[in-house]
Amino acid sequence: MEKMRKMVGRSGCEVGLLVLCHLLLATQVISKKHGNPANEIVDLINENRTAVKLPPLNNSPGIGCMALQFVEACMGNCTANNTLHCSPSEDDLTEIFAPNCGIELPTFGSITGRILGCHHKHLNPSEAFSQVIASDKTGVTLLKNRTNTDVGVGLMSSHKGMSYWCVLFSSDKANSTFLLEDRGVGIKQKTGCFSGSSISCNDGQRNRNAGMHLFSMICTMAITCLLMR
Repeated sequence: MEKMRKMVGRSGCEVGLLVLCHLLLATQVISKKHGNPANEIVDLINENRTAVKLPPLNNSPGIGCMALQFVEACMGNCTANNTLHCSPSEDDLTEIFAPNCGIELPTFGSITGRILGCHHKHLNPSEAFSQVIASDKTGVTLLKNRTNTDVGVGLMSSHKGMSYWCVLFSSDKANSTFLLEDRGVGIKQKTGCFSGSSISCNDGQRNRNAGMHLFSMICTMAITCLLMR
């Protein structure tokens, strides 16, 4: 009877180990599959521009980082009907946002348009584009402005589940303004995502943390299984 209990115990342990391995694999697949949603929104913007014979906009990491700064400054200002009331000052742009992004001040250009939005639930990039960014005439007009050359997108989710987006436009010479020092290597981004960047989003960080937690559980269970032999 004791031998049978040990066999059952080992069998259950091995099944549990197999399940955890599958969960770890799934976590890694999800982490690789889901890229930067801010870049996906830029892709949607450019797809809609090229569909009406307009040139695509340059995906500027400097403007994207500025957009993320806008989002951080506007957190907590989302109304019950998913409207974002927030207007950072011009001084904030040059004295706070630009230094936070490591933008070379001689390359600080002009922001010619911005779209700010929020929602009380998570939206994927295509939903955010249709329901927030291009949801009214003002947004559509900015998206299809012929003089715009560069675009940047920033987004973030709060701990309460609310999501925030900011799209900034510039009509300066493409790829000549809002240049990041050392290509943005020094940016210490802890939350949110911005377009044009290879820096991982906070969602990606959560996936990695989940993966590490599962890996720790697998190691613990593997040791337990060995001890039961």
